[in-house]
Amino acid sequence: MATTDDRLLGGRVQLRQPLKGYRAAIDPVFLAAAVPAGPGDSVLDLGTGPGAAALCLAVRTGCAVTGIELDPAAVTLARENAVTNAVRFTVIAADIADPATSYAGFDHAMANPPFLGEGQGTPPPNPGKRAANMAAGGAVDRWVDLAVRAVRPGGTVTFVYRADQLPGLLAAFPDSAAGVAVFPLWRRAGDTAERVLVQARAGGRAPFQLLAGLVLHESAGPYTRAAEAVLRGGSAIDLMAD
Repeated sequence: MATTDDRLLGGRVQLRQPLKGYRAAIDPVFLAAAVPAGPGDSVLDLGTGPGAAALCLAVRTGCAVTGIELDPAAVTLARENAVTNAVRFTVIAADIADPATSYAGFDHAMANPPFLGEGQGTPPPNPGKRAANMAAGGAVDRWVDLAVRAVRPGGTVTFVYRADQLPGLLAAFPDSAAGVAVFPLWRRAGDTAERVLVQARAGGRAPFQLLAGLVLHESAGPYTRAAEAVLRGGSAIDLMAD
């Protein structure tokens, strides 16, 4: 498999990823920025791929990340990337759709799951990109269930998702994951949001929050200062107050 060597967080993260198919862009960087992990925390990354979100989070916070990935090629790349970046990032080859797959005891969980179910849209021809974009079985419910069950009481579950598919994601959260916060990523001021960050706390009691979000681009095209602070500076995004 042909690969490229790329950089994230202003060069602090080295990422080897496939030349064709699914390639990490800004979604995993924003996902990692929204996880409120500290140096002693453990984080579960569902569908870790080559490890973009896991690496960004581990480099920024020093936490320990466990990545779950089905694709053997992605597992190999993620493990190589963990060594290259010298972070605490363990990769487990497992199928999230397998009912026997289960995890517990993590401080946080995160995911950049497929946002389209079977029958929605046109499947990409590349197998890797198709798996990243289209959920087997037609639902994100399994991803949410696995993430919520994996975290201890008081832990957080964070997703980055397509904004027009948000209702399906919110409907998948159980009552035990309260205090859901939605943080839109606006392409430009005045535009509709294309992506959202969604976070819930296991056993939380806070009300639902629709936050102001962040504008990604200036009207002329460049990233805004706020977006640059996350993408290159490694700034965190606070989705909920303690």
